[in-house]
Amino acid sequence: MDHTHPRVAVIGAGISGLTAGKMLKDYGVDYTTFETSDRIGGNWAFGNPNGHSSAYRSLHIDTSKHRLSFRDFPMPDHFPSFPHHSQVKAYLDAYAETFGLLEHIEFGNGVARAVREEHGGWVIVDQAGAARRFDLLVVANGHHWDPRLPEFPGSFSGEWIHSHSYIDPTAPLELTGRRILVVGIGNSAADITVELSSRALRNHVTLSTRSSAWIVPKYIAGRPGDMFWRTSPYLPLSWQRRAVQMFASVLGTDPTLYGLPPADHRLFEAHPTQSVELPLRLGSGDVVPKPNVARLDGPTVHFVDGSSDDFDVIVYATGYNITFPFFDPDFLSAPDNHLRLYKRMFKPGIDDLVFIGFAQSVPTLFPFVECQSRLLAAYATGHYALPPADEMETTIDADQHLHAGHCTDRPRHTQQVDYFVYEHDLRKRELPAGMKRARRTLRAAR
Repeated sequence: MDHTHPRVAVIGAGISGLTAGKMLKDYGVDYTTFETSDRIGGNWAFGNPNGHSSAYRSLHIDTSKHRLSFRDFPMPDHFPSFPHHSQVKAYLDAYAETFGLLEHIEFGNGVARAVREEHGGWVIVDQAGAARRFDLLVVANGHHWDPRLPEFPGSFSGEWIHSHSYIDPTAPLELTGRRILVVGIGNSAADITVELSSRALRNHVTLSTRSSAWIVPKYIAGRPGDMFWRTSPYLPLSWQRRAVQMFASVLGTDPTLYGLPPADHRLFEAHPTQSVELPLRLGSGDVVPKPNVARLDGPTVHFVDGSSDDFDVIVYATGYNITFPFFDPDFLSAPDNHLRLYKRMFKPGIDDLVFIGFAQSVPTLFPFVECQSRLLAAYATGHYALPPADEMETTIDADQHLHAGHCTDRPRHTQQVDYFVYEHDLRKRELPAGMKRARRTLRAAR
């Protein structure tokens, strides 16, 4: 790869692609962003014509603006603590406009195929059919757009959708006066359950969960709850988790308090669900809690506790697959969402490929992709070098144990990352170490 004038292709103009582009531009790297849609924002572009947005009409971000903001571009003071998706999109529009990112984006021209050449470099076949060559490929196509569905025995005779398709109680299905089952208990499941269980809609709403979840309030003592929690890279994460678990009962996080099944894990061994309203709806009798589905039989759904009920509609809020439609599956895929990446960015043995944003970063995503993008830019310009592949593999195992070793074995937790520990590691350890490796390589070449 020519570190003086690398030719860089970025796939996607969502949060990760925009941030990667901004940092590449800061470092003077020429790049092209390929975007299938006619707009930026990816998941946060409500009604995105490329079908990659999972935003529903009432969606608000679950991370407070204080944690969500880019370090070099704070969210406006007048934004509420938990902005609506339209405000997040406006924020991203302002980000792209302020830093001149739009001129690098080819809208309506995504990547149809990405093929790595024998000796490095990439041939990108775009949607227009043109084949173009680049030195470095940055994959930022997101991981919340390909719906994952459960495999329950039997079949359901009613209507069903995945939460990815849900817009509001009138689209894509008319959800008024219906018997509705929501499967899942993540943040989207909680939001949709709350919305559909409004008495004004005359629905009968049931919430089914396989593993249940701890319910975390969005506000504590009148302030956004995530402002009270910041992990330290200087103490074992297991100690810090146990400290918070000691106060779980005081915060009312136990799902059994609201009639839900007990969680099959301790707090922070799976993603907690942030919701102020779900406990109220459960406690008010507007939502019927149920354990996991055992089987489907026409309109009847049987649950593992032996109970059953008839439904008109099922909404599956059951997560997403990590998918790369532009790669040959034999070259690279992520079965069950397992994707072994060094520092969640680099595939060992493929030094001209970088992934941005492929992690479930807790508690915030925007600063996470920002720190990844800084490392990307340093790498693209030759200021940072990777360690040998065998060392990368060893580190991947260690990092996976650190960040996700305590989590339940579920596809949604394979890419778990503690942002504060991760950012400290990249800034204080990995970037300086990579800069030393780059200097040694340069000296050896001379």
